[in-house]
Amino acid sequence: MPLNRIKFMNTYLDNITKNEAIEYIESFICEKKTGHVITPNVDQIVRIEKDPYFRKICNNAELLLTDGHPLIWISKFYNTPVKEKICGSDLIFDLCEISAKKGYRIFLLGAAPGVADEAAKRLKKRYHGLKIAGTYSPPLGFEKDKKEINHINQILANSGADLLFVGMGVPKQDIFIYENMDKYKIPMSFSIGASIDFAAGNVKRAPEWMRHSGLEWLFRIIQDPKRMFKRYIIDDMKIFKLAWKYRKKK
Repeated sequence: MPLNRIKFMNTYLDNITKNEAIEYIESFICEKKTGHVITPNVDQIVRIEKDPYFRKICNNAELLLTDGHPLIWISKFYNTPVKEKICGSDLIFDLCEISAKKGYRIFLLGAAPGVADEAAKRLKKRYHGLKIAGTYSPPLGFEKDKKEINHINQILANSGADLLFVGMGVPKQDIFIYENMDKYKIPMSFSIGASIDFAAGNVKRAPEWMRHSGLEWLFRIIQDPKRMFKRYIIDDMKIFKLAWKYRKKK
C-alpha cells in the first residue's frame, strides 16, 4: 500500500522522505513483492494531462516520489507542502550504495548498446561489492515486438535481480514496467530516464548547486539545446496553467 499518498494536480504523490522511501523499497525485497517506482517531474505532470494511459500507470505505481523543485513550490502554493524532493538520479545511487552493503542485486535495462555495461562497470568500481545481475539494451522498436518483449522478460526473470533500473525515456519505460512486472517478478522496478547515461558518464549532470536550487533544467538546455529547449521552455511551461487549474478545483 502506498505511503502517505496525497492528491496532487492531475495525479498523486507519496509525501515521504527519501529514507522512508528506501525503507519501503527494502520491504518489497524482503517480502518478495513487486512494485513500480516513478519520480514525477514537471514534464510527466504535463504528459499526464493529455495521456490517460500514462495517468493510469502513474496512479497505479507503488511509489510516486516528487522529482523537481517546481512541484515542491506548487505543493506549497496548495498549502500541502511535500516533505522532500527525491530525484530518481540520486535515488538509484543511494540504492546502489545500500545494495553493495546488503547484497541486493541490480539489473540495468535500457540506454544505447554498451552504455549499461559501462554504467555497471563504473557503479561496481564506485560501490565495492555491488552485484550487477545483468544489463541489456533492447533494440529500437522492441515495444512492438512481442517476441523481443518475451525475450527481455525471460532475461529479467532468470537474473535473480532485486532491483530493476529501466532507462528508456517516458513513457516507454513506464509502459514496459507496468505491462510486464508481473511476468518478470523483480521486487522493485524504477523508471529512471537518463540515469543509466549519467552512471556511465555519457551525459554530465548539473553541478550540485544547480540541482539544489532548481536550475538543473538550465544546465540541460545548455548541454542539449536542440532537444531540451522545446521540452523545458515550451512544453513544460504548461505547468503554470495546470497549477492554477487544479488550485481552483481544491
